[in-house]
Amino acid sequence: MVGSTLAARLTASGNRVIIITRSVPVNTPDQPFPFEYALWNPDEYWIEASAIHQADYIIHLAGAGVADKRWTTQRKQEILQSRVKGCTTLVQALEKIPHQVKAVLSASAIGWYGWDTEKSSQSGFTENDPADTAFLGDTCYQWEKSIEPVKQLNTRLVIFRIGIVLDKAGGALPEFLKPLRFRVAAVLGSGKQIISWIHIKDLCNLFLFAINNTAVEGVYNAVAPNPLSNRQFNLLLATYLYQNKFISLPVPEFVLQIMLGEMSVEVLKSTKVSSQKIQDAGFVFQFPQLQDAIQEILPNKTL
Repeated sequence: MVGSTLAARLTASGNRVIIITRSVPVNTPDQPFPFEYALWNPDEYWIEASAIHQADYIIHLAGAGVADKRWTTQRKQEILQSRVKGCTTLVQALEKIPHQVKAVLSASAIGWYGWDTEKSSQSGFTENDPADTAFLGDTCYQWEKSIEPVKQLNTRLVIFRIGIVLDKAGGALPEFLKPLRFRVAAVLGSGKQIISWIHIKDLCNLFLFAINNTAVEGVYNAVAPNPLSNRQFNLLLATYLYQNKFISLPVPEFVLQIMLGEMSVEVLKSTKVSSQKIQDAGFVFQFPQLQDAIQEILPNKTL
C-alpha cells in the first residue's frame, strides 16, 4: 500500500522509479506500466545489479505483513526474515556494485516500543528509547541493525519507525470501518490504549522530505503529532460518519485473545509515540489531527 502510493507520487513529480520485485509483471503496449522493474531474491541475497547501478536513492519497504496471518512460530520467522534478508541483500549489493546512491531510506515500525510508561504516556516515546523485548520490538531491532551497515559505506541512512498508516485502500483503517458498516463502533479491550497513527499522504511526504533534505539522517518516528485512544479513535470515526446514530460496542480482551492469539497483545497495547524530532527537522504535517485525516480519506462519508 505505502510502496504503490509513494511510487506514484515520485513518478508524478518527474522521477524514474524502479520497483524491485521477485516477479516482473507482464507489460502490454496498450497499458504500459508507469514504473520500471528489476528482479531480486532476498532469500538468496541476490539483486539485479542494473537497478543498484542506476539508483540515486533506495527506499526499502519490503516485509511480510505483520497482521496478515496468525502468529505461528513459522509466521513470526517469516515476518522477521523477510525484513532482515531484504536489508542484508541491499547492503551487500551496495558493497559490491558500483553505484551513485545518495541515501537509503528504510522502513521500521513503532513496534520497536513497548507498552506506555509513565514518561511516555505524557510526552510519548522518542527515538532514543530502547527496543522492547517482545516479538515486534526484537523484530524492529534486528530490522534496523541489518540496514545500519549502510552508514559504514559513507551513504546517508534514514530509518522511519512508522505508526498505523491510514488510507482507504488498505492497512488498518478498513478494519476499523468494517463494524461501522453496521453502525457499530467497536471499542477494543479497555479502549484506553493509545493509537499512534499517520495519514498515508504525510508518510509519503516524509520520504520525499528525507530525500530532499540531506540534514535528515538517522531514526525518526513517522507518526502524526496527535495520537488518540482506541475509544476516541473509533468514536470520532463513527460520529463523523453517522453523527449520533450508532452504537458503541466493547470487545472484551478475552475475545480478541481467542480471535487473534498472540497478535492480540499488539491490538491491546498502548504506545504513545512522539513526532517532535521530525518536526524539529522542519517537517510540517498536512494532517496533524485525525478529524482532518478522516475528512480527506472519506470526503463523502461513504465506506
